Amino acid sequence: MGKYFARKSLIYGLTFFVAVTLNWVIPRLMPGDPVQRMLTRAAVSHPQSIEPMRDYYNNIFGFDLPVWQQYLNYWTEILQGNLGVSIWLFPTPVGEVIMRAVPYTLALMLPAILLSWIVGNKVGAMAARNKWLDNTALPVGYLLTATPYMWLAILLAWSLGVVGGFFPVAGGYSFGLRPSLSWAFVWDLLQHWFLPFLSLFLVALGGWAIGMRNLVIYELEADYANYLDALGAPAKLVRRYAFRNALLPQITGLALQLGVIIGGALVTEVVFAYPGIGNLILQAINNQDFFLLQGTLLFVVIGVLAANFVIDIVYVLVDPRTRTGLQGATA
Repeated sequence: MGKYFARKSLIYGLTFFVAVTLNWVIPRLMPGDPVQRMLTRAAVSHPQSIEPMRDYYNNIFGFDLPVWQQYLNYWTEILQGNLGVSIWLFPTPVGEVIMRAVPYTLALMLPAILLSWIVGNKVGAMAARNKWLDNTALPVGYLLTATPYMWLAILLAWSLGVVGGFFPVAGGYSFGLRPSLSWAFVWDLLQHWFLPFLSLFLVALGGWAIGMRNLVIYELEADYANYLDALGAPAKLVRRYAFRNALLPQITGLALQLGVIIGGALVTEVVFAYPGIGNLILQAINNQDFFLLQGTLLFVVIGVLAANFVIDIVYVLVDPRTRTGLQGATA
């Protein structure tokens, strides 16, 4: 077990190094000059003022240093927990800007990921041997899983928001309210949250339901299931064993699909102008804010890697065959 965790830690460590390096390189490939954009936004046009201010900002952001030194400084700041200062919201620290958006993204993604996985697996298992439910759930599941996150988000915003008027279609809460623990604010917050959540939940639900339905059918046709039937075991007991065995690949599938779901969540936030990490990434790109873009992407990278690492550990703990194999390898 120890060697397994050490090997996984090494793999994730190397992945983190490569991802952080790309995270530093990609923003610098964008065309344009972020300092010039700052000066333009500040309406600085006097020739005698432009150059001193340009030198000032280049010095603050470290753009006047050699590229290799900028890269080393980037790693040094990360290890110290310093993500720099936002160019777009200067002089606000990037960490402060991100922490304003993190609660919105977590409140959106965690319920959508967990509920879609739980409900999808349950519906798929029930559909595996229920003809009526299978004929209903299977086409709907294929339709949902084939729908792009952005397209479904736009459709829900138009139908339930613009046409129906049931839910707001933009923002995290109404502009006339101030954040508080009052029931009026919480209710308004939930109304703004529901459509982005529904978009993520429905798309992910279809994939999990189809996957579990196919896995349960495969398990029910396996030799051990036929043997239990021959012994006269109750059908409920056979289905329980089939569901438990089919659940293991779904845990692996959760790790594989996590990046896709998070990417869908970021796109959905942009559609609804939801004040989470996805909308922050769009603003960072539009304003050529290198440091904010690096910070938001770093948060996403750490979140995906950490979640996948936890899922790998959980898989070993819940699958006795994997534990036995690891114990045999270390014996």
